[in-house]
Amino acid sequence: MRHIGILGGTFDPPHMGHLVVAEEVRVELDLDEVLLMPSQEPPHKHTAAASNHDRAQMVRKAITGNPCLNLETIELKRSGKSYTYDTIKLLTDKYPQVRFYFVVGADMVEYLPHWKHIDKLVEMVQFVGVRRNGFDLESTYPILEVDSPLIDISSTRIKKRLACGKSIRYLVPDGVHTYIKENRLYEER
Repeated sequence: MRHIGILGGTFDPPHMGHLVVAEEVRVELDLDEVLLMPSQEPPHKHTAAASNHDRAQMVRKAITGNPCLNLETIELKRSGKSYTYDTIKLLTDKYPQVRFYFVVGADMVEYLPHWKHIDKLVEMVQFVGVRRNGFDLESTYPILEVDSPLIDISSTRIKKRLACGKSIRYLVPDGVHTYIKENRLYEER
């Protein structure tokens, strides 16, 4: 049986914090790989600023050079809100010989009671909680805890810096930085 982590998010844009979390979870739990899975339309956030195509391309650029990190586009291929239950159902049906580990930040651990079909979901996937400043990892649901270096980077902050013409160097991988510049993403219009 393979053991695969899933790190979902808008990845709008993907940044070094995403990569550190993905790699730390992979190493700590001895996973075969971690899939970075951009969401179509997260139930708890606004629509992404960059297109699905651009976000997938940026994730590809971000994970270049690490064969244990891969892109999963299943949610980008569906329309409407991206509910984790629906996605995990599709993945477990398609890959019955895989044990999935769904990675969430501590902020999302607190929100788990509000997730669609959470009681069924915890039977289908192992949740992995990663520490985040200002949040606890306490939950009534079974959560594996992983300590990861706390890197206070957010996609929102990156977009604000870009809109003001400020540097995002070292906040995103070089390939992502180049892609953003070449495609003029997140510029103030």
